[in-house]
Amino acid sequence: QKGIQWNITMGLYWIRPYCFISLDSRSRWYMENPKNMPEEFIHRVLPWPPTVPAAERYLEICDSCREMLENEQYTYHSFPELSRAAWIESERENQRQKDHSDSSRIPETSPSDQPTENPEKPAQLSGAAHTRWTAPIVQALKELGGSGTPAQVRERIIENEHLTQEEISARRGKTQVNKFENEVAFARQDLVNGGYLDNSVHGIWTLTDAGKEAEITAQMAADLFRITASISRNNRKKRDILADGEDHSIHYWFYAPGKDASHWENFYREGIIAIGWGEVGDLRAFSCKEEIRERLQEVFGETYSYKNAAHALWQFANEMKSQDVIFVKKGMRTVVGRGVVESEYQYDENREDGFNHIRRVRWTGKGNWEFSGLPLMKTLTDITSYTGQLNQLRELVENEEEQAEEEKTVFYEPYTVEDFLREVYMDEDTYEMAAEILKEKKNVILQGPPGVGKTFIAKRLAYSLMGVRDPKRVRMVQFHQSYSYEDFVMGYRPTDTGFAIRKGAFYNFCKDAEVDSENDYFFIIDEINRGNISRIFGELFMLIENDKRGIQLELLYTGEKFAVPENVYLIGTMNTADRSLALLDFALRRRFSFIDLEPGFDTEGFRKYLEEIGDARFDRLIDRVIRLNEAIREDPSLGEGFCIGHGYFGGLLNWSGDGRTLERIVKYELIPLLKEYWPDEPQTVKEWSRQLEGAIAIH
Repeated sequence: QKGIQWNITMGLYWIRPYCFISLDSRSRWYMENPKNMPEEFIHRVLPWPPTVPAAERYLEICDSCREMLENEQYTYHSFPELSRAAWIESERENQRQKDHSDSSRIPETSPSDQPTENPEKPAQLSGAAHTRWTAPIVQALKELGGSGTPAQVRERIIENEHLTQEEISARRGKTQVNKFENEVAFARQDLVNGGYLDNSVHGIWTLTDAGKEAEITAQMAADLFRITASISRNNRKKRDILADGEDHSIHYWFYAPGKDASHWENFYREGIIAIGWGEVGDLRAFSCKEEIRERLQEVFGETYSYKNAAHALWQFANEMKSQDVIFVKKGMRTVVGRGVVESEYQYDENREDGFNHIRRVRWTGKGNWEFSGLPLMKTLTDITSYTGQLNQLRELVENEEEQAEEEKTVFYEPYTVEDFLREVYMDEDTYEMAAEILKEKKNVILQGPPGVGKTFIAKRLAYSLMGVRDPKRVRMVQFHQSYSYEDFVMGYRPTDTGFAIRKGAFYNFCKDAEVDSENDYFFIIDEINRGNISRIFGELFMLIENDKRGIQLELLYTGEKFAVPENVYLIGTMNTADRSLALLDFALRRRFSFIDLEPGFDTEGFRKYLEEIGDARFDRLIDRVIRLNEAIREDPSLGEGFCIGHGYFGGLLNWSGDGRTLERIVKYELIPLLKEYWPDEPQTVKEWSRQLEGAIAIH
């Protein structure tokens, strides 16, 4: 079967772990090292064949390895122990390479670290060109009395540094931005982040008390740049306990390599994608889109808002991920290529074409395909949710280009029950019950009040049953009143010449699962009760039953015989506090099992979360919410389905302790919810509002 290759040895290992060895890429890499295996074994086995060996050769390798394991020299004495050792060491090596890559670009530092002024400390200088101007900015502002306009600061620097006209007027990039002004502005941002400069007044740079006393050295300038980069990284690492912060889902992007694909041939040859506006500098130094937008206006002028440009730059640096798929466009109606992202964001300051923001790409297709979908004019567009256009692109490009190409093996991070219990505020008994029901019934609905993490739990439940975070085997859609059979299964969609059949999300997912029958696939339907179930599922409503899997029915539009595979599992989510929805169709209830999710305030995980935050006001607020939930349960017009979930209070591990965050949660999230719960009882709303606000007051 296409794409299996060495994975067949993994399958044998899973079936008989003490008889067969897994020769996945990690194990092969580990076994090549003389520190890990005897030289006699290495000489006998290596080099590895380019493809999976024949059965006889594989069994010889198993026997040779089994003999080696009898040697007391090694800590592993079975195939599972060897596999585990290979996994651990490969992860360490991956981290070492990542750390080396990070340090070669921007060394790690904590935002709270202060730039060193110790001359005896070994220098760890930055290669960033703009740090040359950090000290001159401070000196210029001191001479200007502590504050000045950007133009005044630049004039004083020119005078103090005796800059030549050539240095002052040098330009770079396709937009020919002034290099001196550009680098001074970037150094200014480092000083702001380091607490030496205040730019809260537009157009005025002012030294803080720390800035007035500082004597900036080259080492301090390098440290300030590291602080800027670290602030950006830490902001991106903050994640809500309900938000899928480590989203491993593959996204699909429509991308333009310059106007009319002018850079396409170069980028294809180099194995990269790149976007312009390189003059703004390394995007890892910005903590939000607004900072990028302001920087764009600073560099290119304030004639335009640059909202779209800032959005594209932010997505390119922060939202695009390795293994995402790129469709390359020329104009608005032609697709010229397809590729898979293979690296994190990089800033190449040596490029002279202005396209300094790059990612490495493995190109999988090149040609000319006419695309009749909705024209997309932006440089970069995430089209993952544009299911109709995405399916059309797949049919145009992937079916033609990927048939002949051997699928590249991707190893995903393992995900265990322990990982689930650590991330999800649920006890082990509840998890085991939910997993058992899903495996047996094949269709479950996770229902509960707002904020209990239904969608988050659905994904984690799938990962835990798969044993890995494999995004290709998990797909999520959201039902709504306009969602239809045509979106879900198939239907006619308009084209330039008329109408054509387009396959829907569930149809494509089932076809993927059908050819990979050894693995489980999980289809998540968010807000399942918001859609017209009978209209969406159509004739598939019967086929999703656990005892009807594999039975074929004729599809409405094409007459094709179709079955829902045995290895497809459906997980729906439903908000029990949504009064606007009617009761669920009885036919749906018969085909799904329902699992109630409750607020996790009493779980061990949430108690640890409280301890990590360690704030008395937060503790009091949680205590009040627990009491509030008791009142909601006892109210005959509400009940358990309306309790307030723990998700309202997630993502506070990096909280600075200011009261505004808690005030925002209470004033703009909880109190409006209470008004919705008790629209005819203003006194009840007032009393609970008083208690919640009192909990976060400073005592």
